[in-house]
Amino acid sequence: MTIGARVFKTGLAVALAVYLSGLFGFASPIIAAVAAIFTIQPSISRSWQHISDQLQTNVLGAVVALTAVRLFGNSAIAVGMVCIIVILISIRLRMESTIGLTLVTVVAVMEATGEGWLFALERFLMVLTGMGAAFAVNILVFPPRPRKQFAEQVKEAYSELSLLLRMSISDELKEDVHRKEKEKLYQTLHKLEERYKLFEEERSWLNNQKREKARQLILSKQLIKTLQQGTDLLEVVEEHYFAAPESGKWAQRFDRQIEALTKFHEQILLKIDGKLKHRVALEPEAEREKAFAKQLSDYFNEDPEERKRLVFVASAIFEYEYHLHRLERLAEQVLQRDEAEEQKAVQSGAQQ
Repeated sequence: MTIGARVFKTGLAVALAVYLSGLFGFASPIIAAVAAIFTIQPSISRSWQHISDQLQTNVLGAVVALTAVRLFGNSAIAVGMVCIIVILISIRLRMESTIGLTLVTVVAVMEATGEGWLFALERFLMVLTGMGAAFAVNILVFPPRPRKQFAEQVKEAYSELSLLLRMSISDELKEDVHRKEKEKLYQTLHKLEERYKLFEEERSWLNNQKREKARQLILSKQLIKTLQQGTDLLEVVEEHYFAAPESGKWAQRFDRQIEALTKFHEQILLKIDGKLKHRVALEPEAEREKAFAKQLSDYFNEDPEERKRLVFVASAIFEYEYHLHRLERLAEQVLQRDEAEEQKAVQSGAQQ
């Protein structure tokens, strides 16, 4: 079992919150530690937004708590009613993610008012200390890099998909191995979508950075779409190919076509990474594709009802191929524009 960056940073944020609590002379470090746990986020952008939301709702919660204590006291019923009010306000402000820590603030402030207003203020400062500790750790220690992590997970997803697709027609993998690899693929795709959201949320301040990010987002979305289409092809093969009559006659042709497409997919990813020579042609063999489509069309026309399962498989292959071609065109456009902007920046720097 490995310790992820977020797990490590959560522990470090709690340790820093406890240390600062002792440094500031707080009676107990528990509230600051809880605040630090709630505040750690998977990206800097999300962490900043979370801090902003937390500050608003926690200040609001503290004010409501102090007002309620003045009007109704700090009985159990009063605390419960204030919690309900704060939850409703947070939902109204669309800041549901801040509810947990805000309620901690409310309970801490209301419980402390019996000891005096300064003690209640100290409880609120404990919450701010924990939030500050978590934010500092998130920025300074292993800062999240969604774009780099996204690229790594694309390679991981392709590796898992490629293995399953290459073995799909020949059916050479053991059932338990196939099941485990397929589960890993779906988990990676889910993580990839989450990573894309984090990448999308990252802020760019300069115009050229905004343009570059916009291009990368379009390309990243197509990378995900192509992997999903390859996964759909895998599902269609499992559902329809082996149930189709005379499927064995098409095994070599389907296998060869899928092999060519997975290689095409790999070449596109290498091109995006800048690892391919410029003169390398990525297009799959067009004549073979045309011949494959013609053979399948003739075969289907002989007995449409009996042979449509193979058409489903072929349709998924062509759909996967379509998205691969689209990915290749997008990658070419993005790379060309990035190179043009780099050259423009170099020329501008030389002139200055």
